[in-house]
Order: sequence, then structure tokens, then C-alpha cells
Amino acid sequence: MSTIPQLKPAKDLAAANGVRFPNESEEYRRARDALLAEEIELRRHIERVAEQRRGLPAGGALPKDYRFDGENGPVSLSNLFGDKQTLAIYSYMYGPKRQRPCPMCTSLLSAWNGEWADAEQRIALVVVARSPIERLAAFKKERGWRNLRIYSDPSGDYTRDYVSAEDADMPAFNVFTRRDGGIRHFWSGEMGPGTADPGQDPRGAPDLMPIWTILDSTPEGRGSDWYPKLNY
Repeated sequence: MSTIPQLKPAKDLAAANGVRFPNESEEYRRARDALLAEEIELRRHIERVAEQRRGLPAGGALPKDYRFDGENGPVSLSNLFGDKQTLAIYSYMYGPKRQRPCPMCTSLLSAWNGEWADAEQRIALVVVARSPIERLAAFKKERGWRNLRIYSDPSGDYTRDYVSAEDADMPAFNVFTRRDGGIRHFWSGEMGPGTADPGQDPRGAPDLMPIWTILDSTPEGRGSDWYPKLNY
């Protein structure tokens, strides 16, 4: 029978940390150790949430094998898995009515472009948008994305089923699994304006954007008056 390991209290781990920096005050160290205890608890909570997510029961079966347009021609959703059992699809805010793509989505995908080869050691990871593939490929080249696999959803069938029933130009992150010969939905980010806390920009947890994790470690934080741009 498996046993749950008894974890040491976060405050005890923080107190035994022993890290000191030049000329720091005792006031700073007390506050920093208190923060460290909270950071340890946050790490533990993130791990608990990830374990709960991995334990989800089987999601809904794929209603149809959706068709996309890729840079090398048409492809079905089932083919996007390649040799992997898990497929993650990011829906990019670059619909046909938008003159330029969403700067926030673009910032995220620029970071993911560098992580693509690592991610694809374990899962298949693709980007889907509603604009024609020629338009998507042109911006991919402009942005210098060499690794991203990007596809167009010309019919909008996938987008209406898994992103927005109204075919709205909005982002989404969906994960699908292929097991026992069938494809099922596993998980989607469901946090948005309706689940946001007062005074906070709607976002998921954990946040998929590396830039926010970096800024959260600084005294300026995320702020409320700055967002990524396509050009600086």
C-alpha cells in the first residue's frame, strides 16, 4: 500500500535555507524567509493541482476528425499527433478580419518557438488560427518562427466546437489524448473574465506566458499599463 510522504513544514525549510546576500538587513532576511515559506507552499500547491489534472477521468470523444490546412497541404487532427499520444493545440488570435495578429498571443508563441523541440519530445504541439494558411505562413516567416507548426481552420468547425461557439477571435489551449484507438478531449484552460478576481487581468493558472513569470519576480511586477507589442 502506498503512503503519502510526510512533508516538512515550509517554515522549517525556509528557516534552514541559510542563504545570505551582501549587506542585507535582518528585517530583509525575516521578510525573505517568510516569503520563501510561501513560495514553497505555492510549489506544493502547483504540484497538487498538476496531479489532480493528470487524474481527470476520460473527456469527451472527438466528434469528428477535423480538417486543417497546413504549410504542406491539408491534414486531419488525428494526423497532428504524429507518433505521440498527446496533442496540445493553441488557438491563435489571428482571424481573417484581424489586420495583424494579437500581440499577446504572438509574445507567447515567440517564447514557445524556442521550446518547441523540447516540448515535442513528449507531446505534439501545434498552433491553429482562422486566417488562411498563406497569411499565417507569411507572418510566421516575418516573425522568424522556425519551429512552430501552424495550421488554418478554414471551415471553423474545430474553432466553434473547442474555442468559441460563436466563432469569436479568441485564444484557447486544448489538450487531446489518443488511447485505445480513439481520440478524446483531456483538458482546456477554462479561466477567463468570469473567473477573474477583482482588479486582475483574466489569466489562467499556471500562466502559460513566460514573460509574466519573469515580471512577477521583479519589484515592478506585471503592472496594469503594459502589454507586449508586435514591434518596438
